[in-house]
Amino acid sequence: MDDPYKTLGVSKTASQEEIRKAYRKLAKALHPDANPGDKAAEERFKNVSAAFNLLSDADKRAEYDAAARAGLGSQYASGGMSGM
Repeated sequence: MDDPYKTLGVSKTASQEEIRKAYRKLAKALHPDANPGDKAAEERFKNVSAAFNLLSDADKRAEYDAAARAGLGSQYASGGMSGM
């Protein structure tokens, strides 16, 4: 996964409410039921969902932010830092 903040189109200082609103807007537009047969929209929907799952959990978000500051953000997001 790319930067979850960019995926959702929010700033790194976004509130939980801003993150939730951005997710809901994107999820509605990209949902597979709204885009039958569109593999690109389906993949983007999966990425948006994964980004929301990460950023909506305060502990996971804090771990991601710490890893990103250490230069390991992309490794963390892709599951490479699961032992953290």
